[in-house]
Amino acid sequence: MRLSRPRSLAGQLFAMQVVVVAAVVAGCALFTYLNDWRQAETAARHRTTATARAIADSPSVAEAIGSPDPSALLQPYAERVRRDTGVTFVTIMDPRGIRWTHPEPDRIGLRFVGHIGPARRGETFHETYTGTLGPSVRVVTPVRDGGGRIVGLVSAGIAVERITDEVERQMAVLLAVASGAVLLGGLGTYVINARLRRHTHGMNAAELSRMHAYHQATLHAVREGLVMLDGQRRVALINDGARELLGLAGREVVGLGVAELGLPAPLTGALLASEPRVDEVHLTGERVIVVNTSPVSARDLRGTVVTLRDHTELQALAGELDSVRGFAEALRSQAHEAANRLHTVVSLIELGREREAVEFATAELELAQALTDQVVAAVAEPVLAALLLGKAAQANERGVELVLTRDSSVDDGLLPPDLPARDLVTVLGNLIDNALDAASGDTAGDAAARVTVTVRASERELLLRVADTGPGIGPEEAEEVFRRGWSTKSGGPASRGLGLALVRQTARRHGGTVELAGAPGGGAEFTVRLPLRAAAGATA
Repeated sequence: MRLSRPRSLAGQLFAMQVVVVAAVVAGCALFTYLNDWRQAETAARHRTTATARAIADSPSVAEAIGSPDPSALLQPYAERVRRDTGVTFVTIMDPRGIRWTHPEPDRIGLRFVGHIGPARRGETFHETYTGTLGPSVRVVTPVRDGGGRIVGLVSAGIAVERITDEVERQMAVLLAVASGAVLLGGLGTYVINARLRRHTHGMNAAELSRMHAYHQATLHAVREGLVMLDGQRRVALINDGARELLGLAGREVVGLGVAELGLPAPLTGALLASEPRVDEVHLTGERVIVVNTSPVSARDLRGTVVTLRDHTELQALAGELDSVRGFAEALRSQAHEAANRLHTVVSLIELGREREAVEFATAELELAQALTDQVVAAVAEPVLAALLLGKAAQANERGVELVLTRDSSVDDGLLPPDLPARDLVTVLGNLIDNALDAASGDTAGDAAARVTVTVRASERELLLRVADTGPGIGPEEAEEVFRRGWSTKSGGPASRGLGLALVRQTARRHGGTVELAGAPGGGAEFTVRLPLRAAAGATA
């Protein structure tokens, strides 16, 4: 047996609203009917009371009662008053209740059907009673002569049927209005719920609730960042991944404008742009992120969908790959140079110049071993030592002398575990690469191209300093060099200008600083200081 699908939320609301509208209209109709009946009954009492009192107070009525034949005088008068006032009957009787007048003349002389006791005692009273003409709302009042003696009674009444007919005429109009109200209410409800059905795609409440639960779970599960901006570039939605990537964790940012988030200016500009952005690389305080934006434009929806991907680790791996590539190039260069030197030694031996061959080989060995011994003795960190040796070979191939200062010293065990070798390679590798480019491209004056490196660690901080003999950097560019895309080399921002930005980002991530100054040789000198005591304490 196939189970029927639950009615959609729009359908449920439509049915409920139709029932509510019908119930309200029906309640109003019932209230109006009862209220109209009471008003009609009250109006009938007032009319009959006024009619009966006017007849009882008329002097001609008291005179006619004292005549030998009261009916002959009173019957025409009573019928004329009945027709003029619109009441159902006017009956004038003696104090015992014997009729002198009646709408049906054959009933004259018969006893009045109803209560007359209070009127005989001088009171005017009303009641609803079923008499010879059917149920009626009637009033009975006494007629007094000049001396105040009760000489007769007057009763005026309106048939209940006439009251009912009047109320029913009013109810017919009311029912027509009520039917129109139900029709208009149902039509309006249908239009509203048709719109709701389009927006909810015909789903019922359970399906909407389930979709919302999946939506929330998905937003919190994905590692990629997702930000939705409204038409005014305010944050409408942001997931946990985006908060972490943008450094907004712990802040309530929904409803804030992009300019209020405190993001770097290039990233803010990308989020505010009206055109789509595809795979743009931006730097935050601690991360390298790839940004994609897609504007949303619908009939009643404006905004932007932003996706963020973390490329910090990928960029670090790319830096390591560049270092490995540099090592490979250095090894290739060294292999080429070693082959040339070996051929020279072999040729000297073949020429019988054994002494010169030994002297040449010994000199080359001492030169190569001296740099290796100096680096290994000063830098106990194997990754830094390998990086320096590789960069030295790369510098030698490019005609640049790489010098490690005498005060360089990194003892084993000083670097804490939370300062990964990958970050050291990122910082020192990028600084040496930039220094090699500057020194090999344009040296200051006639000085030889040289890159001077200082690597020194104490209990408090790790100092990395790289100076070159290049053209240097002007004071007006001292801050711009750390901006992504700045470069003195060709290729454009897409392929250049990321190294120094990564150096500053990595230093800040570990609580360090990067300083730029002029080098003694006329070029630029970059100094990076990374605190070690705080880092070590963080892992203790």
